[in-house]
Amino acid sequence: MNTRIIALFLLLLSFSSKGLAEVSDSIVVERLLASGDTTTLYYARQLLGKPYVGQTLEVNDKEQLVVNLRQLDCTTLVETVCALTMTAREGKRDFHSFCHHLQQLRYRQGKLYGYPSRLHYFSDWIEDNAAMGLVEEITSERPPFTAIQKLNLNYMSMHPQAYKALRQHPEMVKQIAAQEKNLTGRQYRYIPKDNKPDNRLLRQFIHDGDILAITCSKPGLDIAHLGFAVWRKDGLHLFNASQIHKKVVEEPMTLWQYLAKHPSHTGIRVIRLTPVLPRCRQSACSQCRAKGN
Repeated sequence: MNTRIIALFLLLLSFSSKGLAEVSDSIVVERLLASGDTTTLYYARQLLGKPYVGQTLEVNDKEQLVVNLRQLDCTTLVETVCALTMTAREGKRDFHSFCHHLQQLRYRQGKLYGYPSRLHYFSDWIEDNAAMGLVEEITSERPPFTAIQKLNLNYMSMHPQAYKALRQHPEMVKQIAAQEKNLTGRQYRYIPKDNKPDNRLLRQFIHDGDILAITCSKPGLDIAHLGFAVWRKDGLHLFNASQIHKKVVEEPMTLWQYLAKHPSHTGIRVIRLTPVLPRCRQSACSQCRAKGN
């Protein structure tokens, strides 16, 4: 018996902390999917209280699909929850399928070809996933979408020192700059914070669990923050991975109170997962296939 215990202890020591974390994430994913729920807010609320940690996708020197349900920022929260929801709506319950959907969402046309293939600007994320039929942007030429956002993107190429991959591979800056140039000039309607609509009007366009992308006036950027819509009796609230609260929270204040506290926030764009996923024509996620999951 003692020999078996020692052998098990040595086996556990042989795992890196990263490897153990990956096993833990796969178990959590399959446990969550076992519920059979198909709504974004269900999966979002299972991550309530998880610590806010930025740059969790930058842990590898070579771009890989990172799965981390233990530490989240606003983007990885949205992607993780959407991938769980998509997997559940497909009737799947396995980690392999979750990884596939996460890669679909995070990388251009779902294909991982290095750091530049990641959808860094959320406007690009919306466009690419809408083109694949995975999401739709909710918009209208009528109120409450009374403002227009015209993109002028250059933040990443102008601040490469802020990004690990661009510091290590300065040759990638040109690729990022080309992507920014391609997006610059595009226009999108949004709901401005300075003209709060009636809740009855908002409810016509914003549903529980919709993705809320907060537009901003910061030079070179398009979206400052992300979260999910939550309707309460007093109005619309934001469910998000909060840098202020340092964890995943459902904001106690209404969304419009939240926006008012951030001078550079200008309003919101609304994105919704499509209820029925298009039939996927792509191969399974390379990372999960390599692991045999």
